Amino acid sequence: MKLFKRHNNVLPGFGLTLGFTIFYLSVIVLIPLSALVFRTAGLTWGEFISTVTAPRVLASYKVTFGAAMIAAAVNSIFGVLVAWVLVRYRFPGRRIVDALVDLPFALPTAVAGITLATIYSPNGWVGRFLEPHGIKVAFTPLGIVLAMTFIGLPFVVRTVQPVMEEIEVELEEAAVCLGASRRQTLQRVIFPMLLPSILTGFALSFARAVGEYGSIIFIAGNMPMVSEITPLLIITKLEQFDYQGATAIACVMLLASFSMLLVINLLQRWSRRFSD
Repeated sequence: MKLFKRHNNVLPGFGLTLGFTIFYLSVIVLIPLSALVFRTAGLTWGEFISTVTAPRVLASYKVTFGAAMIAAAVNSIFGVLVAWVLVRYRFPGRRIVDALVDLPFALPTAVAGITLATIYSPNGWVGRFLEPHGIKVAFTPLGIVLAMTFIGLPFVVRTVQPVMEEIEVELEEAAVCLGASRRQTLQRVIFPMLLPSILTGFALSFARAVGEYGSIIFIAGNMPMVSEITPLLIITKLEQFDYQGATAIACVMLLASFSMLLVINLLQRWSRRFSD
């Protein structure tokens, strides 16, 4: 005879909590996304294709996804270096530096955009030194990359940092004892263990940059066909009362977001298998 032990949980039973979860997700996520798709369904397939492939829209895709890719690649390099310093070294002000990494999470995006535009404008603190060399950051696509890099850095650092903390120093010492150089130790011991988390951080940083709006519009210049991002184009169509055009472009961005979520989940699954 089997004896079943009853567990007393703090929360109510499975049925009630599951029902509340489905209700909450439906109100917050599923219903708004469904309304977006249903509004786009008012367009014929030909109208939808012509809307999302218009020259101005394609140019915004190129700016948005291209800049996000560059920013995520930059964050993948320097984010790993920041995580390495925070994990492997002890120095005065380390806790302050560690807290500053999370600043883009807490800082309002509009404040970040205004600050970056002020600093890197031709007469700004940094821009005044770059302008004589022909380097223009503010109100150019380079400014978009800068803003996306700023808001995406924490995703790489916070993804890589826990994995780096779990790497035992003894592994590096064993590699050195076996005659491995610093480069070989980094390439064959450390990097393979960090690769899944680096790829996950890259995907998270890229996904965050693609959907960014507030910090970019103040530094981008917002010139059609040059420095106009897709979220701004959606806002522009809404202001012109072109709701179906706006929702059509939003559906493309939604599809891109779901694709990135799939990639992130696959990378996390691979990371768990790799660690096991």
